[in-house]
Amino acid sequence: MDRHFVFLQGPHGPFFAQLARRLSVLGAAATRVGFNMGDRLFWPRSLPYHAYTGPLSDWAKAFEAILDQTAASDLVIYGDTRAIHAQAIAAARARGLRLHVFEEGYLRPYWVTYERDGANGHSRLMGLSEADIDDALGPSDAPLSNPPASWGAMRAHILYGAIYHFCGLMLSRRYRALAPHRDMPLRAEARLYAWHLILMPVHWLGRVLATARVMRGGFAYHLVLLQLAHDANFRDHGPFAGQGEFLEAVLAGFVRGAPKHHHLVVKTHPLEDGRFPLRRDLAERSARLGLSGRVHLIHGGKLARLLDSARSAVTVTSTAAHQALWRGLPVKAFGRAIYARPGITSDQELAGFFADPEAPDRVRYQRLRQYLLATSQIPGSFYSIAGRRQLMRQILDAMLPETDPYDRLNRGKTATIHTLFATPKTGL
Repeated sequence: MDRHFVFLQGPHGPFFAQLARRLSVLGAAATRVGFNMGDRLFWPRSLPYHAYTGPLSDWAKAFEAILDQTAASDLVIYGDTRAIHAQAIAAARARGLRLHVFEEGYLRPYWVTYERDGANGHSRLMGLSEADIDDALGPSDAPLSNPPASWGAMRAHILYGAIYHFCGLMLSRRYRALAPHRDMPLRAEARLYAWHLILMPVHWLGRVLATARVMRGGFAYHLVLLQLAHDANFRDHGPFAGQGEFLEAVLAGFVRGAPKHHHLVVKTHPLEDGRFPLRRDLAERSARLGLSGRVHLIHGGKLARLLDSARSAVTVTSTAAHQALWRGLPVKAFGRAIYARPGITSDQELAGFFADPEAPDRVRYQRLRQYLLATSQIPGSFYSIAGRRQLMRQILDAMLPETDPYDRLNRGKTATIHTLFATPKTGL
């Protein structure tokens, strides 16, 4: 195979390494560019590795030299918004390289996302109309089989994340000229992460008690789906500078429009590390707006039980909105998300949404979901052993053809593709 795949930063763990080995068995070349010792650790010693140790200002020129040296044909990345990836994408497109973008699954946790041109707000999906989707799917009503089994990917995700950040913090002196892509210094982030691990039993108990208060409270409630403060999808594809600004808008809309007997349940991301003083900030804002006693905070945990009794859900771009839409719950999304479409998410002003939220068109949403499963969503996981096995069974069939999954579906005019799987069960 006369192709050379250049890998930049990937998901924590050995997924990129396993993918590169599969490609090398087929005769393709695979090279990794690393930016810290975590990248070095999770890359095979038998495959080429370039350590980039310069500052970000020199990266674009250095990457051009790497492309010349390798005669690269393909660029493989995880996420497309961090600065090193954005500059690499620009260079790759200028040279006509194939771009392979991985992301967490839009329909997580049982799938991962694979696209050619960009993900989330940069996805090709953003430019597709309902007519385009219907035309590609055709009249198919193919039955959907059950989703893959759960394989505990969150535990593996946390483990690989801890190893990766330890290597980046303690063993990466040669890479120190390059600033990390996140706003917070890695050492400070590591302290937060360690403190979060220590307090996990306390968080678990608090979550159980808070959930019980909501479930036994007998009140109607609306759910706020928070994302990580440093989540690129929240930061780069939404209108808010941070979580506090988002919460201020939500609380102000709630106090103006929600019936007096309704409550608001704020649900954090399972990996929330506490860098933003959420509990104190939320309590202060609620008290100022006269909402004390009507706003509840739940740290992490699973969504299904909360969604089953909620009146609506509000978010910026969280993929958890898919679980709400599948249940037929009204969803208000503030950012550029692939599900934020007319008839699916509400375009009501926020106070009006809390007063009388409009339900999604379930037929439209099911068609969108079917389209995602037939194109960009591949069953599996980056993190667990079973998940990677599942993913490897199909990923090469998506990466190696000249055309991307969207074009192949459009050409075939059928949705009866092997990646069609049912929605996650309510026990998620």
